[in-house]
Amino acid sequence: MSARFDWRVTDRVLDISAAAAHLHTRHGLLVIDVEGHEVDAIPFADLAAVVVSNRQVVFTQSVLTGLAEAGASLVTCDEKYHPASMMLPLAGHYAQAERFVKQAALPLPRRKRWWQSIVREKISAQARTLTRLRGMDYGVGGMAKRVGSGDPSNVEAQASRRYWMTVFGDPDFRRGDDDDPRNAQLNYGYAILRAATARALCACGLHPSFGLHHRNKYNAFALADDMMEPFRPAVDWAVATGANGGLSPAAKKSLIECVTSRYRVNGEARTLFDILSRSAQGLAAAILRGDGAWKPETWDWLG
Repeated sequence: MSARFDWRVTDRVLDISAAAAHLHTRHGLLVIDVEGHEVDAIPFADLAAVVVSNRQVVFTQSVLTGLAEAGASLVTCDEKYHPASMMLPLAGHYAQAERFVKQAALPLPRRKRWWQSIVREKISAQARTLTRLRGMDYGVGGMAKRVGSGDPSNVEAQASRRYWMTVFGDPDFRRGDDDDPRNAQLNYGYAILRAATARALCACGLHPSFGLHHRNKYNAFALADDMMEPFRPAVDWAVATGANGGLSPAAKKSLIECVTSRYRVNGEARTLFDILSRSAQGLAAAILRGDGAWKPETWDWLG
């Protein structure tokens, strides 16, 4: 195998980054060839997501079909490790047509209440992250109670400003600074989290485009962007405690593991894949019931 080729499967996420590769299929396996030599063959059923950030990776059509049939997502990233595209199965649930109709018809007051719950949980998760990292939450936790239906006062942004000033112990950190290697790490981790969230939504028959708060007509994954918000601090933690120096192999491994690791939910240890699935299933059930009794799962670190 070429020493320049960088790939890894961490739990159910395949990352292909540093060099060109040819991906094709054989007997239900995803086969990876590098420089004309086979380096691995992975059952499609073992994959939840494939993340590609090298522009010289080549796919056969059968690879795309195999991923879709296995319910896995394919994410391609640009040079800044922002997600540039994501492929999801067209048919993810036997009753998805009915659920799509109900999603599209969700009344605005209900969407606003659910967004309130998401923002409250996101801010609470940010506060737990700061406490774990810095020994205190710098007042972020108390801000969750101020979030109203639809967050009209934009408490989310106020909490985020305070959070980003302290989470890395660097008051000069700016999320929009493309020259800061921590932002490349965050972008990469969020891309994996977004793919896992979209996959969970499709699996329970929801359409990732019909958002609760994110409603941009150019965003095909608006609901995924809504639902992943409370779980972003898991990625932030990995960046704050992981390897420095940009997207090194060690940093990527840490970022993938933060999505595949286990966290505490109601006294149980569950993977983030499972937590996202439970949140998505709960949302789907609330949409079918036609009531507002839903909120995202509350999670915390083990130990």
